[in-house]
Amino acid sequence: MIQQEIFMSKEANDNIIGVISDSHDNMDAIRKAVDVFNEHHASLILHAGDIVSPFTADVFSGLKGKMILIYGNNDGDRLYLREKFHGIGEFRRDPYIDVINGKSIAMTHKPEIVDALSLKYDVVIYGHTHEVDIRKEDCLIVNPGECCGYLTGKKTVGIINLNKMEAEIVEL
Repeated sequence: MIQQEIFMSKEANDNIIGVISDSHDNMDAIRKAVDVFNEHHASLILHAGDIVSPFTADVFSGLKGKMILIYGNNDGDRLYLREKFHGIGEFRRDPYIDVINGKSIAMTHKPEIVDALSLKYDVVIYGHTHEVDIRKEDCLIVNPGECCGYLTGKKTVGIINLNKMEAEIVEL
């Protein structure tokens, strides 16, 4: 369970989570994403995979909130990624499962397991498809699309409000 004291910013809102996926080394888009998360006072940023290169850690280091990442299918040098993100964010196994402010959350890079996860968790976050997806039934399902903008031409991230159980997409 994530403890409140690990959040880095006193201004952070513990009910606001930033969501990002498929950043694929687009440094300009990552800079804009960091700005969006900081402007929304996100206490936690969840990266649903495909960070790709370890040098992106330099830009992600500007985040004011805590970061948790999972690997995607394009994250090759996993040991060096983990090393470069030390002190910036923590890598976890896919699917990442936690309880945050009373909400059960699952994050994966595997879209094929989203429906199964949605039967058990309050919020399911996923990546890989590069396509925005927000669905709210018994569970809030969020794919923030692609931060990089390479496939769809749209650079996007998500903001989740756990109090309201709502998500919004922000175009970078």
